[in-house]
Amino acid sequence: MRLYVYLCITFRQLRDSCLTISEEEYNQLLMAYTYKYPRPAVTADCIVITKEAEPKVLLIQRGDEPYKGCWAFPGGFMEIDETTEQCAIRELEEETGLKVDEVHQIGAFSKVDRDPRGRTITVAYLAFVDAPVEVKGQDDAANAEWFPLSALPALAFDHADIMKAVKAHSLLRTTEG
Repeated sequence: MRLYVYLCITFRQLRDSCLTISEEEYNQLLMAYTYKYPRPAVTADCIVITKEAEPKVLLIQRGDEPYKGCWAFPGGFMEIDETTEQCAIRELEEETGLKVDEVHQIGAFSKVDRDPRGRTITVAYLAFVDAPVEVKGQDDAANAEWFPLSALPALAFDHADIMKAVKAHSLLRTTEG
């Protein structure tokens, strides 16, 4: 929608300026800048871990396919006007009610088949809370729950791989000791 409005304003500005250009010529000009390669979708996941002696991680139970009923990290698709960091923070709040101010990027995960809906790249972020806080499954999350790091259920998508990266991350090691 924003792109459409921007293009209409731009066309109007061109039409009203001293340049003479037809709408057809304008559309051809736009097509010259159309990217011909497929574009993957971008998501962000937020892994929230407690700072307890036996840390827990926040998971959501998916309410929709794919992986309906399975456990996953809170996360979702990035909006066109936000960063992946903003997306991770927004999705966490939308799906669990938990608000965090600070997240740390763990990495990008891009296995070709990581999401059955299509080519999707996710950026994973890590956040810490002192202890479990009340959470509730909201939006497309059927449930939200804290799990001990030592007893995780099977995870959707490639979230087991992401969890391995989280466990290896220096930020997690400095909070455990």
